[in-house]
Parts: sequence; C-alpha cells; structure tokens
Amino acid sequence: MKALVYTGTQELVYRDEQNPIEVDGESILKVHASGICGSDMHAYHGHDERRIPPLILGHEVSGEVQNGKYKGKDVVLNPLITCGKCEYCTSGREHLCSERMILGMSKPIERQGVFAEYVSTPNKNIYEIPDGLDKNDAPIAEPTAVSLHAVLIGEQSLKKPLSDCRTLIQGGGAIGLLCGLILSKIKGNTNITLSDPNKLRLDECSKYLDAKFVAPNHKEIQSNSFDIVFDTVGLEISRQQAIEVVKPGGSIIHIGLTQPAGTFNFRKMTLQEITVIGTYCYTNRDFEQTLSILSKKEIGPLNWIEFRDLKNGGDAFKQIHDGTCVAPKIILLP
Repeated sequence: MKALVYTGTQELVYRDEQNPIEVDGESILKVHASGICGSDMHAYHGHDERRIPPLILGHEVSGEVQNGKYKGKDVVLNPLITCGKCEYCTSGREHLCSERMILGMSKPIERQGVFAEYVSTPNKNIYEIPDGLDKNDAPIAEPTAVSLHAVLIGEQSLKKPLSDCRTLIQGGGAIGLLCGLILSKIKGNTNITLSDPNKLRLDECSKYLDAKFVAPNHKEIQSNSFDIVFDTVGLEISRQQAIEVVKPGGSIIHIGLTQPAGTFNFRKMTLQEITVIGTYCYTNRDFEQTLSILSKKEIGPLNWIEFRDLKNGGDAFKQIHDGTCVAPKIILLP
C-alpha cells in the first residue's frame, strides 16, 4: 500500500509500506479520508516522544471495512484504544485508561496510523457513518468529540450557564473553531471572542462562527474579563494570558499540548478561585453524541474543511508549519 510516512523532524515521505495483516478482534479499513491533527504536527516538529519515526501518523479517519462482521460498511473510527476492564473503562471514563493508546503512535505500543491506503483497528472502535454525514467529512468526528468533551467539562465547572458567559477561545484551528460552533449553536453562547495570530485563518473562521475575531494582543482581551477560557494552543504564553484574563471564579479549559511546562500565575488561581482543567480526548458517549450532532448538521456546514491528496500530504504539513494554511482542517484523500 501507499502511505505518508513520518521519517524524521519535518520529514514526510510518500512511499510503499506493508499492508496491515488480519488480527483476531480487528478489522482492516480501506481509508476514505484522514485528517491532520495538531498532535500530528507536534510529531512533525519532533516534539512528541510518543511518536517516534519511522511511523505512519494520523488517527482521524473514515473508511470501508474489508473483512469481518462490518465488511462493506462505511465507518468512522474512534482511534482511542483502551483496555475495557479497568475502573475508568467500566465507569464511562475510558479516555483515562492507563493502557490507552491511539492510532499513529509508537508508545505505549506501536500502532500504525491512517495516512495510508489501509489501516487495522479493533472492532470495538468502529462506528457506522450515520445518514447525513458524508464519508469524506466523517474524520472530523474525532476533533469534534475532543471539542464537545472540553465544552461539557467547562459547563460543569461553572456557576452560571454557558449561554450567560463571556468566552475566550485561544486558537483558530479545528479544535478552536469546533469549540466555538458547539458553544454558539448548541449551548447558546452569544458572547465569544476567538483569537489567533493568523488573520487569514480568522477570516475563514468568521464565515462559519458568530464571534469576535481578534489577534492575541488585541485590546478586546483584557484582564479579568472572561468567565471561561478555552486554550486550544497549549503554549506557555497562551496559559499566561488565560490566567490573566479570566475572571475571579472563572474557568480555564486547557486542551492544547504544544508546550508541556512554563511559568503560570498560581497565586491568582488560588486567591481568585480559578478552576483550571486539563482535558484529553473524549468518552465513548461523547463520540456517539458527536456523530449525532454531525449527522443532524447541528453545528452548520463543514465547508471550512480543505481536501488534499495523500501523496501531497507533505506539502500540507509544511504549509501548516509555515502559517500559510488558511483552512482550520485539512483532510487527506488516498
């Protein structure tokens, strides 16, 4: 099969790779479409110790099952693989499983990813694509589930409805835009500010989301002025801004994984009872709810997705790296 292989820092090679082999309890998918995630970019930059080259990256995927009980079905995958037996898996918090792994990752054990013509996955991670969701758009289910989970956690942390909150979203990529769409179209939040240094991307997001779109240093973003902040960037500087601008008693929902450490105003967090929540992935229930949201088009059209050929995937990674990519999400087609 052909695959886009991560071979070293900022190096991707489109080349022949071995087809996956049949394994009990798993199915092989012929890939319809696969999305580029921020975590794939972290690997590309050489900043992800869980993704060691050479490796086929990617975990946002739809495809047609080639064998087993789902043979011939068009499906989308929940790429988060868990043990199914621990206290987290049996209490509806399977995303916190200590044995969790994800497609396109080397550690804790290697699982080849979806930037390829074929991929193998456990049967329990397969979901049929519902009516109303195009198979090429379906990989957006994974980042939508991430965003839904973040919004739901944020909602639980607050002392007033999301609809009454002044909200800041840091980052205009897919997660930032999806958080905004869920907040606006499902939760009724009408006071959203989305910040990003890429004006072209802000302009693109403004076509789909009712919000204020500003640069991170804009005067709109003032101290103690937001009830809730969604940091989809995960840089030291974005965390510093988040704690500066959140109101007393407010919440910071930390989603981004770009920078693992740095200085932070813990004094303000303590004195003003700021809630800071880290969030990773989603539960199975979140994923199922996401498929319903997308099939019913509750967050509007997905025309902000840009499609590229898998063989040209290296160029897409480079444009995202250079900041010349306008689209919040690129999906690759084999």
